[in-house]
This record gives sequence, C-alpha cells and structure tokens, in this order.
Amino acid sequence: MKFYQAVVAAQGRLSASAALARTQEFYRLFLAPGMDHCGGGPGPNQFGQAGGTGDAEHDMVVALEQWVEKGVAPTRLMATKFLSDDKAKGVAMTRPLCLFPQIAKYKGSGAVTDAANFVCAAE
Repeated sequence: MKFYQAVVAAQGRLSASAALARTQEFYRLFLAPGMDHCGGGPGPNQFGQAGGTGDAEHDMVVALEQWVEKGVAPTRLMATKFLSDDKAKGVAMTRPLCLFPQIAKYKGSGAVTDAANFVCAAE
C-alpha cells in the first residue's frame, strides 16, 4: 500500500485525483480483504491466481492480458471463497474486489455472501 501511494505521489504537481488517474493508466491496485498473503484466509481468496475461469472478471491473469493486449483496463475483479477452500465443495461467498481507493459496500439487502449485493464505491 505504501509503495502504491508513493507511486501516486510521484506523479508530479497534480491534484490528488489527477495523480491517481495518471497512476491508474499504468498501475491498478485491488485489495482482497480477508485474504491471507498468498491465499487462504476467511475472505474470498480465489480470482484466477490458482487457475482461474478464463474470463476477465474472475481471472486476474486474463484481466491483465485484456489491459495489456486490448487496452481494456479492469475496474473490478470478482473473488470467490469456496467451502473449506475446496472448489469441489461449492461456493461459500463471492465479493467484488474494487479498484483502489474504492471498496465493496453492501447495498443493504440480499445475502451478504453474494457479490451481486455489493457495489464498488468510495469509502
């Protein structure tokens, strides 16, 4: 996080929003709340890093390819938490991973385990 903030700050004499926009042209940060360092943890922790689904919304590698090869930058990723971290056991929850500085906010209705009930918004 400190490195990302340093990159934003290094964009020159720009307003904070302009510096963030310039940084996001080449560097995007998606936080994964509840995920341990490389995987696991109580939160949604699968989004392509261990063999994804092959679509840019659920697979960070495909999202990166789309950005680099086609100029389509990701604005959010969808993360999944499997029961006992085992895909064969089914989905425990899904949650959007939002482009920083946005966070996933619950809309106020529906299951808190379903990403459809969250929106990416400013903190």
